[in-house]
Amino acid sequence: MSVITAGARDSSVVTWRNLMNVRRQPDLLLGATLQPIMFVLLFAFVFGNSIGDDPDAYRQFLMGGIFAQTVAFNSAYTTIGMAADLEKGVIDRFRSLPMSRSAVLIGRTTSDLVVSALGLVVMSICGLIVGWRISGGFLEAVAAYAIMLLFSFAMSWIGAWIGMVSGSVQVAQSAGFIWMFPVSFISSAFVSASSMPGPLKVIAEWNPITAVADAARDLFGNQRPGVLATSDVWPAQHAVLYAILSCIGVLVIFAPLAVSKYRKVASK
Repeated sequence: MSVITAGARDSSVVTWRNLMNVRRQPDLLLGATLQPIMFVLLFAFVFGNSIGDDPDAYRQFLMGGIFAQTVAFNSAYTTIGMAADLEKGVIDRFRSLPMSRSAVLIGRTTSDLVVSALGLVVMSICGLIVGWRISGGFLEAVAAYAIMLLFSFAMSWIGAWIGMVSGSVQVAQSAGFIWMFPVSFISSAFVSASSMPGPLKVIAEWNPITAVADAARDLFGNQRPGVLATSDVWPAQHAVLYAILSCIGVLVIFAPLAVSKYRKVASK
């Protein structure tokens, strides 16, 4: 059996193991399902009437941001999962087995990708209930979901690295979420980046979450009139391309960092 085939087999086993943990502990899905529903309802009905002149148009705008924010937030579950495996000694058990070392990281990020896919289904249904619609073509919609899943996979590698750096579940629970709040809110997830002042506008325009949110809006055919209009900078005008490049950039930086850190913690 080739090294690649063996690695894929080991990764699939670890992925299945992680998914079985979710099945035995369904409360782990609460954050991936109830949180996006809460954000959709909160912003669609509480803040939606205060942002712009057309609440219906805002709901169309909102969903791309909710999608991007939620798949980014799901990286925190990778953080907590990696920290829990380290703390319980599961990583040590894996290290004693004749298995590919990369399987632990790939299995963790892949299983969390499945959870993100479930979250996207829940959010899509919730969005349709509050009035969101896909106005673009079928292939464009498929591309939008593919980009969001790619972004989720890339963010999971950040989560895996943070989980191993954290060292404990208690630290990971804070470290996994706290950095995501400024990153997600200084973006066009909920309001247009063009409406932000000074440096915040520049950060928001180049924020990968903005790129993924704008790419989803473009591919879903959602309109952005008035205060929700897109910015005229390069990332906004090439949202799909920039979103893909951002995902690749995150993977290029954090996948090697996570692998390097895993080798260190697994060799102790």
